[in-house]
Amino acid sequence: MGKEGSMENLSLEDDDKLTSISKSYSNYRSAMTCLSDSHHPLSPSIVDDSVDPSLASSIQPSVVDDHDIVVEQFQNPTIISPPLNLEYLNITVSDPHKEIQASPSIVPGTNSYVTYLITTQTNLPDYGGSDFTVRRRFKDIVTLSDRLSEGYRGYFIPPRPDKSIVESQVMQKQEFVEQRRLALEKYLHKLAAHPLIKKSDELRVFLQVHGKLPLPTTTDVASRVLDGAVKLPKQLFGESGNVIGPQDVVHPAKGGRDLLRLFKELKQSVANDWGASKSSVDEEDKVFLENKERLHNLELQLSNASKQAESLVKAQQDMGDTIGELGLTFIKLTKFENERATVNTQRERAADMKNVATAAVKASRLYRELNSQTVKHLDILHEHLSLMLGIHHAFSDRSSALLTVQTLISELSSLNSRAEKLETATSKIFGGDKSRVRKLEELKDSIRVTEDAKSCAIREYERIKENNQSEIDRINRERHVDFVNMLKGFVTNQVAYTERIGQEWSKVAEETSRYSRES
Repeated sequence: MGKEGSMENLSLEDDDKLTSISKSYSNYRSAMTCLSDSHHPLSPSIVDDSVDPSLASSIQPSVVDDHDIVVEQFQNPTIISPPLNLEYLNITVSDPHKEIQASPSIVPGTNSYVTYLITTQTNLPDYGGSDFTVRRRFKDIVTLSDRLSEGYRGYFIPPRPDKSIVESQVMQKQEFVEQRRLALEKYLHKLAAHPLIKKSDELRVFLQVHGKLPLPTTTDVASRVLDGAVKLPKQLFGESGNVIGPQDVVHPAKGGRDLLRLFKELKQSVANDWGASKSSVDEEDKVFLENKERLHNLELQLSNASKQAESLVKAQQDMGDTIGELGLTFIKLTKFENERATVNTQRERAADMKNVATAAVKASRLYRELNSQTVKHLDILHEHLSLMLGIHHAFSDRSSALLTVQTLISELSSLNSRAEKLETATSKIFGGDKSRVRKLEELKDSIRVTEDAKSCAIREYERIKENNQSEIDRINRERHVDFVNMLKGFVTNQVAYTERIGQEWSKVAEETSRYSRES
């Protein structure tokens, strides 16, 4: 029990918390969307990318190490070409195309879907080539996400884009397809940036294999439900089908054939919450709990910082629009003055007003360019906030694995108790009771299977713990690099564009300085 004693008791409230966080994050993204007619201000792919050439050298974020080169290349592949000795995986999503389903749907309006051309360029040896193109639909993205969640428990897997049926009905079809294309591309970029996922068989098959993705057996919902329906009577009547086998414990409990396991784990969860029984694996891992609390506080800080970044982007956008409108009204006023000018002083005043209008229009353009770069740099806040969903899922994997261990230990205790009672009762009967002897043998078989399942569950739990810790270390390193680059780029651009805007107004001030001398 030494290894078991080192385990901690994770509250099953994580599942409820995960649901509430997911809703909160959806609301957050809705708030982002409200700041723009079609998308939130911190969506870098939508904002005008035009940049004053004279500022090109100052607006690019500085590169600290290989990680940043790869990330920056994913965001804009034309910016930086990777060194020859650097592994890269470039993915683009393009050419949305409407397809008609072979079999008509019974639901009106759902007999068609959109596929996207996914182009991959890489030098990773795992891919066995450098250039690939496949066509995928959104359902394939869902399949990929499900596979990764099942195969990489405990890792911080980036969450996939939501499938919003409401948005597809409300928004213009072309606009919705373009937003989905951008979301899918960003999602694949995140997967390609993950050091483990980018080399996974799941992602490689998704990017290389043509045609429909083969569903793994663990996600074949129909067969699982049918299998569960067949086994349900045996489970309810306590026959041999109710033993949790070693092959099942490496996955979280689901519907269908896992129905009884769900009941047992729910019972164990209630016992944990109400203190009805003291589990032998309740010892807490203080380091993990401290990291978990720290990440929770980080999520709150990222949420606040991201909202303030939205406010800044909105304010800069309003400032640029307002100055631009002011410039246009001054141009109209200049025309009015020139048409009615009778003396030179009126014409001079009109000329000065034209200079002010020109400066205002130029300043408006610079504000828009500054805003575009501000979005690109501060979007890193939103990206790290979105990763929190993946972190919560990984911690939920840990809670689920621990609950499985606790349930199996409790089940073993119950089986051993029943076997002892049956053995005692059998020994009191002269010559033994054949039916009881047979039942005792079945119980011993169940105990052996459950012991094996417990050992597998403990190994799975320990593996998830190691995955959690390695991922915490990874995102801490990456966050440091990303935030340094974000701050450098943001500050550099604020200084550069503020100077340019100041220069435009300084010209006007110099040209109109005679007014102060005359007064």
